[in-house]
Amino acid sequence: MADALSVNQINCFYGDVQVLRDFDLTLRKGEVLCLLGRNGAGKTTMLKAIMGLVPVRSGTIMLGETDLARLAAHDIPRKGVAYVPQGRRLFSELSVAENLDIGLMARAKGVSTREAVLELFPVLRERLRQRSGTLSGGEQQMLAMARALCVEPEVLLLDEPTEGLMPSMIARIREAVAELRSRGVSTILVEQRVDAVLPIADRVAFIENGVNRDVVGVEKLRADPALVHHYVGVG
Repeated sequence: MADALSVNQINCFYGDVQVLRDFDLTLRKGEVLCLLGRNGAGKTTMLKAIMGLVPVRSGTIMLGETDLARLAAHDIPRKGVAYVPQGRRLFSELSVAENLDIGLMARAKGVSTREAVLELFPVLRERLRQRSGTLSGGEQQMLAMARALCVEPEVLLLDEPTEGLMPSMIARIREAVAELRSRGVSTILVEQRVDAVLPIADRVAFIENGVNRDVVGVEKLRADPALVHHYVGVG
């Protein structure tokens, strides 16, 4: 399977503190790759580095022939990479429609793109004029994903998308990720909940102290749960 994104030996710092150390990661086309690790392991920093929100001191992040590490953050969505951060970060005073319009403008997309996104999250069609800050937590997560999808990404980065959601909403988010995979979108998913990962992941990367320690297929993880306990500290 061809690579959608290749992270090669990157090093990232917050001030003088190194967070990612010669970090390598390969995302295959059309797969869901989940990052697991303890808090502070570097998972979110990895996503931010891809999006240009954390400087990459050395190494490359290749999307085809383009090194994202050499681009400004505002140029990366235009290359087909979308990011849904932890906490959603919607414009709470704006309507659902206005939040979607911000996503559409990032890559000069139009009405047909918005309609395709609303087909994936039909509940948002009923809320277009509603202020996004008044949505439920699950609806806000759907809107955050929908806004990201308005750039028609080839690569989607999701940071803790099921955090704080009811089981029914978690199931809906999983269904959306699976549907995106069927459409050829390649996804990197950061999660703490192992039960949220197993139904949708193709592979799992274990992140520890800013290093990608191991990458395993999800079937191996099901067969050997001790891997999760070793790297994440939960059963």
